[in-house]
Order: sequence, then structure tokens, then C-alpha cells
Amino acid sequence: MALKTPLVVPALKRHTASVIVAHGLGDSGAGWLFLAENWRRRSKFEEVSFIFPNAPMIPITLNMGMRMPGWYDIKSLDDLAGREEDETGIVKSKDYFHSLIDAEIAKGIPANRIVIGGFSQGGAMALLSGVTYKTQLGGIFGLSCYLLLQKKIKDMIPSESPNQNTPIFMGHGDADQVVAHKYGKMSADALKEAGYTVDFRTYENLVHSADPEEIDHLESYLNQQIPHAGDKTSETSL
Repeated sequence: MALKTPLVVPALKRHTASVIVAHGLGDSGAGWLFLAENWRRRSKFEEVSFIFPNAPMIPITLNMGMRMPGWYDIKSLDDLAGREEDETGIVKSKDYFHSLIDAEIAKGIPANRIVIGGFSQGGAMALLSGVTYKTQLGGIFGLSCYLLLQKKIKDMIPSESPNQNTPIFMGHGDADQVVAHKYGKMSADALKEAGYTVDFRTYENLVHSADPEEIDHLESYLNQQIPHAGDKTSETSL
């Protein structure tokens, strides 16, 4: 896959944690810079490096084969739980996100101080990449998204399930016209049934987008999962 270099908003102080945020279909890493900009203006997460990857340009069947930034091909938005999936593209992107996590660990950031998340297609990739990573992460979040490869994901998770105890945050609007709310809820339930701890939040009248209240909840989640290094002793998990 031809990939642009991720956009990075470096830590302002000593770099102790990293947050990887994956964009949705047709978007770019720049589309989610507002998260870091918002928190920087308010002097939040000054020890965190924010990483915004850029998806490759690929043909999207749903959009008549037009090429656009995407983490995998989508043929239909109907029956997300049972439709044919682009397993090859999904696995390639999963491996890419794992490499981004590996790169942060190589810089000296403990795995349990790394969070992976995203929106829509990016959120779907974050959920899959997070639960299948080889070491326990600091957090996993997905906004307006769903769980990929549900029939095969069990075999993709390391035998010791290192992220079984990593809390997962999911947010979804009940008026989502692209990824129906029911698919987000079904995905959260599937993760819970598999033994994961999932905080699934529903936002009234929210369409396929982010919501200020949702971002506030995400901020609280990050504060909990990767608190200021001086507030909580983090064990190195490499």
C-alpha cells in the first residue's frame, strides 16, 4: 500500500504516551487534527504525541470503483454483520497499524501508554488492530464504527489475549445514516460476550459525525487510560 507519512503532533513536554487516531473513508489524517488542537489549546495531554495516519488511495466498490483514501474496500453498507468483507485489505491495514504501535514502542513508549482509536472505517480498524495486538495497550476506542471480521477475529487474537482487560470506549449516534447505530451496538455486545470491557455510549440525534459531548467523554477516557505520568505509575509493557 502506498501510504503518506502520518501527521504527528508531538508532545509538548517529556513524551510518555502516544495516541494513534485513524480517519474514516475518504478523509485524511488532517481531518482529525482538531482533536489534538482542541486539547493543546486547553493544555491537555502535554506528554502525549498524537499520530494521524493517512490511508492509501484505493478503489471503493461502494462508490463505483472510484479511488479514495480507504483502509479497505467496502461493497455495501447494508448488513454490516454478514456482508462480504475485504479481508485482504483489512489484514494489510491491521498490520500497518501494528507497525505504528511497534514504532512508538521502539521510541521507548510502553505499550500500556499507547492508545489506538478512530472514526468510522478508522474506528473499525482500531478495534480490530487493538484487540489483536500482541501486547496490552493503554486503550482502544472506536467512534461510529463496527467490528470487522467477526467470524474470524477469534483466531487472530493472540492465545494469551493480552488486551482482554484493556477498557474499550465506543461512541455512536442514534441517527447515524451511514453506519447504523445497531451495528455499533451489536459490535459492542459481541466484544462484551468475548470478555472485553466496553463502554458503549449512544448520542441522541447524532448523525455520522463526532459530537462535543462524545469528545468530552473521549477526553475523560484518555485521562483514565493514559493519565499524566506523575499521576500514576505505569509499568513498562514491551
